[in-house]
Amino acid sequence: MSLTLHWFLPTAGDSRSLVGAGQGVPHEVRSGLGETITTGFRAPSIDYLAEVARTAEQLGFEGVLTPTGTFCEDAWLTTAALLRETSRLKFLVAFRPGVINPVLAAQMAAAYQRISGGRLMLNIVTGGEPVEQARFGDTASKEDRYARTDEFLSVLRGAWYDAPYDFAGEHYTATGAMVSGGIDPAPDIYFGGSSGPAGPVAARHVDVYLTWGEPPALVREKVEWMRELARAEGRTLRFGLRIHTLSRDTSEEAWQHAQWLLEGLDPTTVERAQAALAASESTGQRRMTSLHGDRTSYDSARELEVSPNLWSGVGLVRGGAGTALVGSHEEVADRIAEYHELGIDEFILSGYPHVEEAYWFGEGVMPVLRRRGLLGAPAQREPVAALA
Repeated sequence: MSLTLHWFLPTAGDSRSLVGAGQGVPHEVRSGLGETITTGFRAPSIDYLAEVARTAEQLGFEGVLTPTGTFCEDAWLTTAALLRETSRLKFLVAFRPGVINPVLAAQMAAAYQRISGGRLMLNIVTGGEPVEQARFGDTASKEDRYARTDEFLSVLRGAWYDAPYDFAGEHYTATGAMVSGGIDPAPDIYFGGSSGPAGPVAARHVDVYLTWGEPPALVREKVEWMRELARAEGRTLRFGLRIHTLSRDTSEEAWQHAQWLLEGLDPTTVERAQAALAASESTGQRRMTSLHGDRTSYDSARELEVSPNLWSGVGLVRGGAGTALVGSHEEVADRIAEYHELGIDEFILSGYPHVEEAYWFGEGVMPVLRRRGLLGAPAQREPVAALA
């Protein structure tokens, strides 16, 4: 199976640095930082986000992940606004099931598919940050959140495939749930979770199981864990990896830029970020944080290389995906091929800033992957007639 590559839509803003702005940077760290002023901040205006989306489409990415949370623009509204700015690009819309009714979500997805011509994908985010969840009035325990997600996905799929659908659970009740006009096609459902309660939910309901960029041995364990759970449900899953990239013409250039990013951080900033991230209930977040240990200052970017070309420096100040593939275009392609051999077929990539790094990857790494037979030919864009 050839690879499917996605990019990222920075709906919290973009920057050349790791802490100037953006998804995953704790609010305590983002507010008022000098890096935002000295390095530059790109506001998430619809014009800038359209530039990122058009760049991803032009380079041949399949879709873009759009995050969810109080730190960013609403994913449903923002991506809907970008549909007319693109023609082929799909939008992986992240949302939390605990703050929306599943039948309403099913209706929204159906309308989105009709409006977009089938360009929606859904990323289910159960949530692992108590403070963030509480902002939306959600104080459920971690176990309850996963149980609620299980029911949510049962109702969502029931409204799509088994209407009129009746359901009576602990968290949701639905009588005759349906979607007017049906849904065609139903969007693929993406889901990530490293804790014990997450696995069975994914095995029963999702199409693509996502994991963050851990060393290959740890990714292998997770893929095998999920394959076994899915097999017990009589299902098979696809697997995706969420990771940053920093590729250059030579390895030396790539690591020089990683060094520049590292030197833009000070120990106090890292300490504040790590203190904020320590409050997370997310097992995946703890796994990310463990990659760089308890230190808050480093002299060399190479000290944070936890596996060949796998750099944990992003996770010093950012939550969520905290690793990047750093190296020459050939080396980054090597690592992607290595993950692919473990069963990873989809990659959700990003880099700072998102326009420039998309070009580095699209013009540097993608041709290498195509030469190796791992990536199909880019989609042909419809020719536009010139005006007289």
